[in-house]
Amino acid sequence: MKRLALLLVLLCASAQAQETLRIGSKRFTESYILAHVLAQTAAPALPSPPQVREGLGNTAIVYEALRSGAIDMYAEYSGTVSLEILKSGKPLSLEEMNRQLAPHGLAASIPLGFNDGYALALRADDAKRLGIRSVSDLAKHPELKLGLSNEFIGRADGWPGLAKAYALPHQPKGIDHGIAYDAIAAKQIDVMDIYTTDAKIGHLGLAVLDDVKRYFPRYDALVLHRADVPKRFPQAWARLQQLQGRIDEQAMIAMNANAELQAQKFDAIARDFLAGGGTAPQRQQSLLERTFGGDFMRLTWQHLGLVAASVAAAIAIGLPLGVLSFPHPRARAALLAAAGLLQTVPSIALLAILISLLGMIGVVPALVALALYALLPVMRNCVTGLGEVPQGLRDAATALGMSPSQGMRLVELPLALPTILAGVRIATSISIGTATIAAFVGAGGYGERIVTGLALSDRQLLLAGAIPAALLALASEIVFELVERRLRRRQSV
Repeated sequence: MKRLALLLVLLCASAQAQETLRIGSKRFTESYILAHVLAQTAAPALPSPPQVREGLGNTAIVYEALRSGAIDMYAEYSGTVSLEILKSGKPLSLEEMNRQLAPHGLAASIPLGFNDGYALALRADDAKRLGIRSVSDLAKHPELKLGLSNEFIGRADGWPGLAKAYALPHQPKGIDHGIAYDAIAAKQIDVMDIYTTDAKIGHLGLAVLDDVKRYFPRYDALVLHRADVPKRFPQAWARLQQLQGRIDEQAMIAMNANAELQAQKFDAIARDFLAGGGTAPQRQQSLLERTFGGDFMRLTWQHLGLVAASVAAAIAIGLPLGVLSFPHPRARAALLAAAGLLQTVPSIALLAILISLLGMIGVVPALVALALYALLPVMRNCVTGLGEVPQGLRDAATALGMSPSQGMRLVELPLALPTILAGVRIATSISIGTATIAAFVGAGGYGERIVTGLALSDRQLLLAGAIPAALLALASEIVFELVERRLRRRQSV
């Protein structure tokens, strides 16, 4: 018994020693870079390499991943913690933040040394022509088109409070932060929200408007983490402490510029910063190289796995539900309505709900979401195919002495198979396209490139993710067409 107890203790100790530090990031350039800075700083003091879960989405999703234990830490900002996460009416000190975070098992530590605040910006030539220097001047120009990030529009410290403080009459449109820079350069919008360490502010010649009423608090970068991280990873935590105050605004702007203007990789930027040097210029890759090189096989297998597993789950759930509900019109209508309703839920909202319910990020919530989206075509085509079976054939099966279950299995389902297969075909096409959302919760796939391309406003990287997904969808259509032709030939014999 003592030996068994000792063995269990040793196994637990070994498992703890091999525990992996998981670091998350939001879906914008700076957050990607800081995640790699944290990971590379901690790595030498860890028994296994840390996991970096990139581009998990907005504050709500990343914070939920942290709260549920799916990640251990990520780079956050003091103003966001105070006003958005803790719902305080005013900025909080680090000590007060930690007092309010403690009941959630979280803590804020390691101020990194720079402030990355919110601000509004417009083209410098327009600012000069219209005499706009501060946010308050915008009230005199209701004709200006505002394109603001969706998160900023909905944040407690974002547009609603800003519009009230400055009596702004504008009705902003929601737009991805990375795309907004292209939109303002193309004069499709006039004003956008920016992070003050964005590299493209100077590159595009934008004028940052003064916040004369000091509406925005300071957004000092820090590490938001689970409270037990220092005890679980003491040596790595000691190394992370060395980052305190090490990154100033100019250093962060330079790192962002390396990513957004020089197309450098996030891990390389972090490595060069920690080494104290600059990032060496790299040859720009062609679209073909970016599409089929590097991580292509890894992303392909991840995407295929997500699609295959989610469609299989939808078939395993949808076909029995379709068969069982077919004789009962009311139950059938209710199930189809519920499946249809699921497809109306925005993918990001569904992922956020699943992260909260399941307490994890990664493959599992992504698979659940994809399976739910694929459920409707499988169920609908199942009941449609069964409805197309002539009543005379059902009567013939009964006359031959078949039970209802035998008639379903031997007569009705085989005759409905082409229509059912068409539903599976539709579900597969939907899943291939929708699987790109898996990248928002760290589940991989071609969406990794699309999400990063959006963050960097990198059209080539967007295409490098979209093209393989389109080719995969085309390949699936060819496979299903061949299967359906063979099935039709067999039925015609």
